[in-house]
Amino acid sequence: EVQLQASGGGSVQAGGSLKLACTYSGFTFGDFHIGWFRQAPGKEQEEVGCISSTDSSTRYLHSVQGRFIISSDSAKNVVYLQMNSLRREDTAIYYCTAVPSGGSSWCWGMPDYWGQGTLVTVSS
Repeated sequence: EVQLQASGGGSVQAGGSLKLACTYSGFTFGDFHIGWFRQAPGKEQEEVGCISSTDSSTRYLHSVQGRFIISSDSAKNVVYLQMNSLRREDTAIYYCTAVPSGGSSWCWGMPDYWGQGTLVTVSS
């Protein structure tokens, strides 16, 4: 059974940093791309970034490019989302997700599996 759990959320001032962790089970990293989505109050969900299971390439939402970094530790079954230079508009519930790679390196797009989210609040 595929399971994902995001953790590490909290409150931080604008300009600060947080590191989220996505702990997964039921599959190996080599078979599933891992993504991060977020949903802010009153807004639609949006994909923040993803990491490919085939070549570890990463892709990011334009507004977080250069501030957020996704990395993986397959030995620990964890994928991280390092968030730097946080802005108030980054306030949201963050979810980690998974989708079978099917041999493709393209990780962006709607996932098949969602974990429970973790709340990030950025204050000015």
